[in-house]
Amino acid sequence: MQEIYKYKQHNSLGGRFYKRTGSFLLIVLVVFVFAGCGISGQQKVESDSSFKGRGGGETIKILSGSENKELAQVLADCSKKTGVNIEMTYKGSVDIMNTLKEGAAEYDAVWPASSLWISLGDTQHVVKYDESISTSPVVFGIKESLAKQLNFDKGDVSVKDILEAIRSGKLTFCMTSATQSNSGASAYIGFLYALLDKQEPITEDDLENPELREDIKELLSGVDRNSGSSDWLKDMFLAGNYDAMVNYECLMIDTNKELEAQGKEPLYVVYPYDGLSIADSPLGYVDHGDDKKQDAFQKVQEYLLSEKAQNAIEKTGRRISVSGVSEENKDVFNADWGIDTERILSPITMPSENVLMRALNLYQTSFRKPSLTVYCLDYSGSMRGTGNDQLVSAMSQILIQENAEKNLLQAEQEEVNIIITFSSQVINVYSAENGTEEKLTSLYESVEAENPKGGTDIYVAVEKGLQILSENYDLENYTPAIILMTDGQSETFNKDQFTDFYSKVNLDIPIFSIMFGDATSEQLDELAKLSNARVFDGRTDLVSAFRSVKGYN
Repeated sequence: MQEIYKYKQHNSLGGRFYKRTGSFLLIVLVVFVFAGCGISGQQKVESDSSFKGRGGGETIKILSGSENKELAQVLADCSKKTGVNIEMTYKGSVDIMNTLKEGAAEYDAVWPASSLWISLGDTQHVVKYDESISTSPVVFGIKESLAKQLNFDKGDVSVKDILEAIRSGKLTFCMTSATQSNSGASAYIGFLYALLDKQEPITEDDLENPELREDIKELLSGVDRNSGSSDWLKDMFLAGNYDAMVNYECLMIDTNKELEAQGKEPLYVVYPYDGLSIADSPLGYVDHGDDKKQDAFQKVQEYLLSEKAQNAIEKTGRRISVSGVSEENKDVFNADWGIDTERILSPITMPSENVLMRALNLYQTSFRKPSLTVYCLDYSGSMRGTGNDQLVSAMSQILIQENAEKNLLQAEQEEVNIIITFSSQVINVYSAENGTEEKLTSLYESVEAENPKGGTDIYVAVEKGLQILSENYDLENYTPAIILMTDGQSETFNKDQFTDFYSKVNLDIPIFSIMFGDATSEQLDELAKLSNARVFDGRTDLVSAFRSVKGYN
């Protein structure tokens, strides 16, 4: 395919360069950040997964990365100015890629964090007029006192410096899944380049290097907690007590604003010079032959690239210019936090699509810290029929490896999966002590054979899971989580007993919940708050909810 170079001058705010090819993506020069925005009274966020901006005219539906949730006010202003109704649906990078592969029939535009996901997904060539709205580096944010202790505030820091801090037990960090979120994928590919000490694109032979494999596993062993979303990673970090996280630069700014408001020490931002990855936030039209949709899309895109919108974006903490940050917005980029607006960034070159997919599959099956997951599955009587069928189907997407591979959710070789089926009491406990296809298929067959009956007690099941994890495993070797699926409220009110037990165990084990059927979120929200986790809504699509929550573990 012919290589395409794009340059667009954005009035007085400077320009932006990037290069897309059929096999790789090169992002050059500038950086972009997402930061928090308010929502005007005329617009509102309908749910965690959507946004609607009303302009009174044509409607365009945009499939977007979750990072763009922070652009709610800009999008609200865009709708008002252009007269275009904007409907945003937020999904993970792999979901965006797969939706594009299927033709994205329900959407008029696509807006992932990186052109990478358009390159991998747009096999039907439906995406047109894609333009980079902004770009963003993926960086480390480390507690200021720890960064100084490690001398990371004294000069350039390499990925190998970070690896040595992990090896010595001085540093752990949080990041998003490399196979579910762009920030995680970008960081991971950057790690590979740095550990290989390469400038040119990495190859499949490079991925077989024994020293690389040992180093990347050691580096990823430093991951404390995973997330499937960059935005939620920030929220999780703020609610917990962690050393560091890997995320977009703007979300570090956002995090520090909140930390300082709470009287806590901020994060110091570190730019690994040998493994820096940059995302370019492209907005592209999905062509289904509707001229009115195309005109509406181009109005939206033109507004977002206008001087007024770009300046508003910079005010929220994003960089939008090759010539640095404007004087009026310089105070947003606090140099005391390590934010360096003068630094010349040298981003990595993304490998070919085949190598990239091989690298992501190796992350999922061999390199990442093994997950240790307890699924607490509701088999109360109300799950009979359709509910049980959908639950079994959802578990097949995780346990049957042929299905899991389609969404890059395969099992890691040493991971542990435990299933607790429950009603008003624990019914059965099944486990697979490794990630082999044979073990996981057997686990699925056990789920398939269960019969719903009885009432509902979510606490007895979750307490059993917590007991198993705390008494039988060295959790430092795993990424642990409990995933609870229920279609109703607990009929046995032993919440206080469980809360006391969780406090006594005193381990950082998140309890993710999936609502289904007539379930309400009150009790599940309490469990999420207790364990620094979150609740997923599976009432309309249980299979997608299970896939999403698995990306957090």
